[in-house]
Amino acid sequence: MTIQTFFSPKGVVVIGASTSPEKLGYGVARNLIASGYQGAIHFISQKSGELFERPLYTNLSDVPDPVDLAILIIPTLSTPQIIEDCAKRGIKAAIIVSSGFREVGAQGAALEGQCVDVARRHGIRLLGPNCIGTLDTHLPLDTTFLQPPLPAQGGIAFVSHSGAFCAAIIDWARGQGFGFSQIISLGNQADVNETDMLPEVAKDEHTRVIVLYMESVSDGKKFVQAASEVTKHKPVIVLKVGRFEAGQKAAASHTGALAGSEAAFDAAFAKAGILRADTAEQMFDWARALEVYPNGLDTPRQTRGYSTTSNKGIAILTNAGGPGVIAADALETNGLVLSQLTESTLKALSSYLPPSASVHNPVDMLASASPEAYATCLKILLQDENVDGVLVILPPPPMFKTEDVAERLVEVISAQGGVPAAKDGDGSRGKPVVIALMGSTLVEEANKVFQRAHIPTYPFPERAASALGALARRAKYLDHRPQTIDHIVHRQSSVVNSSDDLVSSYGITTTPIKLARDENEAVTIANEIGFPVVMKIASPDILHKSDVGGVLLNINDTSSLQNGYAQMIERIQLAKPEARIEGVHLQRQIPEGQEVIVGMVRDPQFGPLMMFGSGGVEVEGLKDVAFALAPLNQAEAREMILKTWAGRKLKGFRTGTVPPVDEESVIDVLIKLSFLAYEHPEVEEIEINPLRVLQKSAVAVDVRMKIKGE
Repeated sequence: MTIQTFFSPKGVVVIGASTSPEKLGYGVARNLIASGYQGAIHFISQKSGELFERPLYTNLSDVPDPVDLAILIIPTLSTPQIIEDCAKRGIKAAIIVSSGFREVGAQGAALEGQCVDVARRHGIRLLGPNCIGTLDTHLPLDTTFLQPPLPAQGGIAFVSHSGAFCAAIIDWARGQGFGFSQIISLGNQADVNETDMLPEVAKDEHTRVIVLYMESVSDGKKFVQAASEVTKHKPVIVLKVGRFEAGQKAAASHTGALAGSEAAFDAAFAKAGILRADTAEQMFDWARALEVYPNGLDTPRQTRGYSTTSNKGIAILTNAGGPGVIAADALETNGLVLSQLTESTLKALSSYLPPSASVHNPVDMLASASPEAYATCLKILLQDENVDGVLVILPPPPMFKTEDVAERLVEVISAQGGVPAAKDGDGSRGKPVVIALMGSTLVEEANKVFQRAHIPTYPFPERAASALGALARRAKYLDHRPQTIDHIVHRQSSVVNSSDDLVSSYGITTTPIKLARDENEAVTIANEIGFPVVMKIASPDILHKSDVGGVLLNINDTSSLQNGYAQMIERIQLAKPEARIEGVHLQRQIPEGQEVIVGMVRDPQFGPLMMFGSGGVEVEGLKDVAFALAPLNQAEAREMILKTWAGRKLKGFRTGTVPPVDEESVIDVLIKLSFLAYEHPEVEEIEINPLRVLQKSAVAVDVRMKIKGE
């Protein structure tokens, strides 16, 4: 069943229209007429008459064709029957504005379920209930009851779980000088949800960027799949609220304890190429930049956890040193670097600017900078091959009008293709330029100049730098987005008797662990596998063995083994008298190397969530971990590693104090373990802690696994 009717109806009927201006049914009718919608408009009310010079019908069967979209503002209990009536009339889409459903309790939820059952039986799609409707500024179409006027036309589509938030943002955006292509209020999402809406909104030719306010996800796996397709063509920004939970479910492993629901959302957004904003202001700051530059920076250059292929970066152009320093700090905070300007650029700037100006990035032209100086220096910077984008800082010049500077800057930006010729274009191909327009009354006219030219403008350098960071992450995703992963990881053995066997069957090197039930058996096993050995207490009641003295390393001979066995059993019996002791586990001692943790916990919404980070006993204390959704490819596995200190340390630390080890082996283990998790849904949690990383290999020293139902 298509939901396209919500976006391009041939005729709309308002069921519950009212002649009373204080009623929602009046507001919806008013907005529908005022929007300039060119399709058929019909009104149904309890009493016949006229509304906005159109007839008021009392029966849906009397409404003439065409009509394929209904807006319901009716008593809650009447809704199932009205949906039945819509089906008889041939209507295939309905917006339920009315509240009083699932949001009020069990009875409302039951009634909502009734509505969905009726709708599905007849092939009707429902938006809502408890929503404000939809807006399309280009069609145009306004099915909401909000106060007019219609928002300004723009390229930002806004999909929201909250109707009240929609209303507030629409009014706020008017003062900020940007507009929307479409706005969709999802309400309770009894039927149509965010996953359904994303692909449809992305089809809109006027939409250049999609922003989504969400409180939850209806189906995590379907959402990631749908969003991954959308982000190939258009950027998506999400503000996901509800980061903190009152309580966390107790987890059986370090991986489970560290992987909360928000870690899963972060991993899901990263997998799908979605940019996650922390605040509403930040979400729309980013959207305004991506509306103009939907492909982001031409060549993102990021540090702090990202691979860097050159010294390119961002140039700062300012007429004041202080804001320039603020901007430089903010760029680094957002993972960006300052451009290293070429000698030809430095020479050109030096020949034009006064001797006391600073031509090194940030370029400080001094307070005397004229409109012509701003324009000339910006042009020079944009021509520099080491510059990916420019942050222009423009406080009110002491001797010139700010709007005059703005006019000259717009000329330069437009000439190099840095803004789209039309807002519905495919996106500019010039280098991004964002403006930090600092001030209030003295910059009002300049702000209008930039708005008319669709150049993203921010009141402070920090917000402009944040927007550039979003552009860089967008471009990085487009350059390195996950490709379709074939099942290239194959099990090498079908014999699986333990967690070690399953891990080994995917080509991950393990150290065989054998159970010794008494001291004599321990000696026999140690001689079989060879000294030195490691001994660990074997007890189903002791999960973290090292906490109770249940691990003994570097056992080099039979005598040390016998003494260690006796002492360990005595220690455990004192520390955990209630614990069942089955004996000890023995395994071959692995050479020294770096220790990391690799694990997986199965998220109920998104599926297997991979983890990598600092291993050993301090994993929960350090919380030096990164997460990603399985299955992983090489780029995703490498990204996980680079996000952590444990991963960056694999290349060595302090000139030999911590020697480099085999990073590629860790990547290989992450990929193989992710396929194990992806192909074995019965595995709820798995953890290798530690994974001992050596110079030319990596060995799973301790493997734990939790199977569903066990």
